[in-house]
Amino acid sequence: VQLQASGGGLVQAGGSLRLTCSDSGDTFSLLDLAWFRQPPGKEREFVAGIRWNGPRTWYADSVKGRFTISRDDAENTMYLQMNGLIPDDTAVYFCAATYNGRWSPDSMAHWGKGTLVTVSS
Repeated sequence: VQLQASGGGLVQAGGSLRLTCSDSGDTFSLLDLAWFRQPPGKEREFVAGIRWNGPRTWYADSVKGRFTISRDDAENTMYLQMNGLIPDDTAVYFCAATYNGRWSPDSMAHWGKGTLVTVSS
């Protein structure tokens, strides 16, 4: 498993971005996948998760209704559609994978390098 996140950038408040996480391995469809973020000076926090065997998704309260996580196992790719961005969404965003369906940072078995999202006011 080798995860790679991309799609970050600078956006004005109220704007949208779509993050992409790709994997070069052959077990992608068996992975529970998640997005985390680490705001400047703060700890890494869970943003959204999606299970390997169905469409069930989980979201942090701070992003519910604004962010959507999805996956395309045929393309070994996961997405995070971010709408209605606010300055508090500014962070380095990481994609991660686990085998146990738990969404804490300590439960992740694989991490990709982060991509920076900056939301200006």
